[in-house]
Amino acid sequence: MALAGDTVRFRCHFKTFDGQSVEPTDIKLTIYDTNKQQIEQVTLDDTNKENVGVYFYDYVLPDDKQEIIFEFRGLYNEKPILSRGKVKIEFSK
Repeated sequence: MALAGDTVRFRCHFKTFDGQSVEPTDIKLTIYDTNKQQIEQVTLDDTNKENVGVYFYDYVLPDDKQEIIFEFRGLYNEKPILSRGKVKIEFSK
C-alpha cells in the first residue's frame, strides 16, 4: 500500500512471448481510477528509458483516490503491447 501524496515509480519491461526485450513505438502511460476513467496520460521517451524495453515514470499519487490502475502501452510489429497494474492508496498509516 502506498501513501496519498507520495511519489511512486511505475516501471514496465516490454518483452516478446519468448522473453526477449523489445523496443515498442508510441509508448504511453495511462492512469485510470477504479471506474476505468482516465486520470492522466503521458507519452514516454528516452528520458524514461532504463534499458532495452524497460521504461519508468515517477508519479505523485492523488489524495482523492483509494486505488489507481496504471497501463503502459506501445506498438511492436504493428500490434499493441501492454502491461497493467494497480496501486492501493492510503491517506495515512
